[in-house]
Amino acid sequence: MKSIKRRLVINFMVAIFISVIFFEMLLISFVKQYYYKNVEDVLTNQIRISAEFYSRYFSNSTLEDNVLDNVDVFWKQTPSQVQIIDLSGKVLMDSIGIIWKDPMESIDVKQALKGEKGTWTGKVNYDDDYVMAVAYPLKSNGKIVGILRFITSLKEVNAGIERISFIFLSIGALVIFIAGAVSVPLANTITGPIKEVTQVAEKMALGNFKIRSKKKLDDEIGKLSDTLNFMADEIVKKDQLKNEFISSVSHELRTPLTAIKGWAIVLNKELFEDKETLREGLEIIEKESERLTTMVEELLDFSKFVSGKIILNKEEISIENFVDHIEKYMGPRAVRDKIKFIVDCEKNIPRMYIDKNRMKQVLINILDNAFKFTGKEGIVWFDAKHKRNALYLSIKDNGCGISSEELPKVKEKFYKGKNSKSKNGIGLSICDEIVQLHDGDLTIQSNLYEGTIVNIRLPIKKC
Repeated sequence: MKSIKRRLVINFMVAIFISVIFFEMLLISFVKQYYYKNVEDVLTNQIRISAEFYSRYFSNSTLEDNVLDNVDVFWKQTPSQVQIIDLSGKVLMDSIGIIWKDPMESIDVKQALKGEKGTWTGKVNYDDDYVMAVAYPLKSNGKIVGILRFITSLKEVNAGIERISFIFLSIGALVIFIAGAVSVPLANTITGPIKEVTQVAEKMALGNFKIRSKKKLDDEIGKLSDTLNFMADEIVKKDQLKNEFISSVSHELRTPLTAIKGWAIVLNKELFEDKETLREGLEIIEKESERLTTMVEELLDFSKFVSGKIILNKEEISIENFVDHIEKYMGPRAVRDKIKFIVDCEKNIPRMYIDKNRMKQVLINILDNAFKFTGKEGIVWFDAKHKRNALYLSIKDNGCGISSEELPKVKEKFYKGKNSKSKNGIGLSICDEIVQLHDGDLTIQSNLYEGTIVNIRLPIKKC
């Protein structure tokens, strides 16, 4: 397995190598153009002087006569090789004695025949080095009568360019070497924190959630370190909530079981002549059995939601009838607890498809909490309204309320509030899951000692 450090160093080196080579080629190209341009400018100045000199003082004679009588005039202006060419491309004179049988057809000559300066760089058959040629028209009375051509060797120029290129390449190699040496500690600044975070994650994976990753820099790795620490804190909290949940459930299950077992033993061992005591014992056994059944069903529901195996059985229902059923179901509880229960259902709410039993479970759970945390002579409101193609259910009480610290956590699994009336801490989490399965949302607003409002929004959809 290739390490990140190795890949980083290789990537650094590849990027630096490509950058250095690119800039080296660019610099060498600029140097070459600069030197060649200087040579061209020198030849251009010299050839223009010679061409102007010809036009002023020798234009009265033919080009051939001037070559025979005044040939020295053309190469006194330059140390370069000089050629005089007629309009057909024939070389009339070459200062180094080269005999040209074929007409001259190079690009600089063609350009000069058009009346412009022409430049050509290349190799000739009588020299091993590259040469540069500059051709310029010779004019008599404003007409082109021939071409003057200066040729110079680029041997020294190329040698100078090679020396400068060698210096540049040496500097580039030194830069690459230094960059390679520096890239290793630079890679360590990235891989070091990653390695530390990885080691912490491995220890957490083995169950050590007390260890924490040390944040070194406020960057992506630092954020990863914070996230890892946050995850460990959340796991510890969830584990603590789970343990408290198990303890609470064990206690809640033990209470009805103890009552059932106690009365069963008593009823089994003694013969009661007092029918009232017998009836009381059987009533307690019945109530505690129902309580035990309710808790077991809630735990089974919770298990189904966690495993994602819950299935909604939706059917078309009348919301008015549904709300009326909830009112009749919870009404006796309100009377018993001496709480004023106010129900208000808007008329003509469209029929909608929901899982009636699951939504009944949600509303009864929330209303049960409202009654539980509202004192005698308190008030609980239950409203149902239709707005913007959605059903809005609201349950409000003027009870003890929820503190701002606890409010964001009340829908979390296993969370139990500080109030002793809280049971196993999964009721609201199940309600929230059921509402979400209906594509709705459940929100809670509350102020301590002022009461609580639970709002449920369910989109009205056709089956």
